[in-house]
Amino acid sequence: MASFRLALIQLHVSAVKSDNLQRACGLVREASAKGAKLVALPECFNSPYGTQYFKEYAEKIPGESTQKLSAVAKECSIYLIGGSIPEEDGGKLYNTCTVFGPDGALLAKHRKVHLFDINVPGKIQFRESETLSPGNSFSMFDTPYCKVGLGICYDMRFAEMAQIYGQKGCQLLIYPGAFNMTTGPAHWELLQRGRAVDNQLYVATVSPARDEKASYVAWGHSTVVNPWGEVIAKAGAEETVVYTDIDLKKLAEIRQQIPILSQKRCDLYGVEMKK
Repeated sequence: MASFRLALIQLHVSAVKSDNLQRACGLVREASAKGAKLVALPECFNSPYGTQYFKEYAEKIPGESTQKLSAVAKECSIYLIGGSIPEEDGGKLYNTCTVFGPDGALLAKHRKVHLFDINVPGKIQFRESETLSPGNSFSMFDTPYCKVGLGICYDMRFAEMAQIYGQKGCQLLIYPGAFNMTTGPAHWELLQRGRAVDNQLYVATVSPARDEKASYVAWGHSTVVNPWGEVIAKAGAEETVVYTDIDLKKLAEIRQQIPILSQKRCDLYGVEMKK
């Protein structure tokens, strides 16, 4: 299939989990009704983002949130990238993205590999590792349209991860993410365009909507970048659904015009997947 419609749900996340789940599922149905075949939710879509919230909102998988995601994916017959939720497993907490197919089956489970531990003096300090454990694997899934690779937020800063996804045949990378008011304006779009151009693939990011009253204020601006590095869809800060058509014919044309993937000097350098 040469193209398909992607929808990114930039959800306003509240402190009430049941409200977040209800609104998310409603917007998924709306996106499906408008022709979206792949629908993605933001990082921590069912809970506020913050180390003080992860334990309180954490669930097993399967659990309340993922069961609702599975059901709505089956109801709408779509591929649903379930943003991320705080996951509890074996006494550890993870920041985890689940993916469900049109039959409601779990296709992938990605635990955030790179934890968000930063300190920008006078602006922001954050340590996910205070409460979360890292994932240890790459996560990909197949669709009738293309293979998709997953990362969560800070994972996007690591070019090697995106490169390996490209090597494995992914043509679309999806990063649910919640950059903040310091890193967002500086790096959010820049990183997406870099990952897209370097690997000649589509990159989509899905942020929560901005809530100025939250303890952690998300940048918003959910975005889709094509393999030429062009921003082809972008939200503002408010709750919205972003739609775009992923054109795989254009991807093939770009790779033919500038064939860097076949011109790599593997005799001089390389990036490999170890797990």
